[in-house]
Amino acid sequence: MSNIGNVWVFVEQEGGKIADVSLELVSRGVELAQKLNVKVEAVLLGDKVAHGADTLFRYGCSTVFLAEDPRLEPFTVLPYAKVIMDLIKEHKPNILLFGATMKGRELAPRVASEKMAGLTADCTDLQIDDFDDKVNKKFYANKLMQIRPAFGGNIIATIVNTWDDPQMVTVREGVMKMSPPDSSRKGKTVKVEVALTAQETVVKVIERIRQEKSVNLKAAQIIVSGGYGVGAKSNFKLIHDLAATLGGEVGASRAAVDAGWIDHDHQVGQTGVTVRPKLYIACGISGSVQHRAGMTESKKIIAINSDPDAPIFSVAHYGIIGDLNSIIPMMIKAYKAKA
Repeated sequence: MSNIGNVWVFVEQEGGKIADVSLELVSRGVELAQKLNVKVEAVLLGDKVAHGADTLFRYGCSTVFLAEDPRLEPFTVLPYAKVIMDLIKEHKPNILLFGATMKGRELAPRVASEKMAGLTADCTDLQIDDFDDKVNKKFYANKLMQIRPAFGGNIIATIVNTWDDPQMVTVREGVMKMSPPDSSRKGKTVKVEVALTAQETVVKVIERIRQEKSVNLKAAQIIVSGGYGVGAKSNFKLIHDLAATLGGEVGASRAAVDAGWIDHDHQVGQTGVTVRPKLYIACGISGSVQHRAGMTESKKIIAINSDPDAPIFSVAHYGIIGDLNSIIPMMIKAYKAKA
């Protein structure tokens, strides 16, 4: 094994169920660890969550650091940050991955700030490569290349952390592919002593109000998405009608969500959900880098746009140039005629 630290994943759980984004990060962590010749290890915090370790082993973790304490449920940032910081000081990981969720976005910056480590948010890709710092005339081998859109999605930036380890990132759900589990994989559970003071437990959760998402785009096989080119909130009925006809779900671009035409749960892209359906129909979507990052791995992409130079056509398998208000009713009629 290498003398550098291992790859760590913060495992997010709710009611003992591990979040998909954490399993996606474990899957990606395995690939990174193989290039570094190190192990993938998970940090699992909560109360009565030990059963989650077997799941993490099946996805590739060799070790699960298990911290169980009633004070760790429900999630509050101060106790979690304290436990993770204590573990970092003792075991010195090289890389630490968080999901870009409500919990991850609150926890990761606090840990990074206390550790004086760099943190890159909303990465769309992670690679291992050498970094030659020509300004400071230093060479760094096997650093984590933290790749994400920048400047409103107009460029793709590669960020390297030369501060103190661990190299820390947050990654959105669905960006990394989840590998199939292997039931033959086994690992080691390390029970962690939870040392908390009144200072870390000062915040108490009085009440939790939960609302389920209105749509599950990640699991959808067919998605019909509308953008700002749809023209108005009332015109989104066409998008809903086409999705209903095809048995699919309704997606949207950020511009359409920002305009208030549809809820954020439907947003596809870097600041929304990353999807990989069998069929993705983009209606009135120009195709910014941020949107394309969330749907380019769809099996088949159909783009409908009145602008022949729209960037969405560069990733579409089939393109239709014209007015979606005329084209979508024709598509619905044609499909129903053959159904």
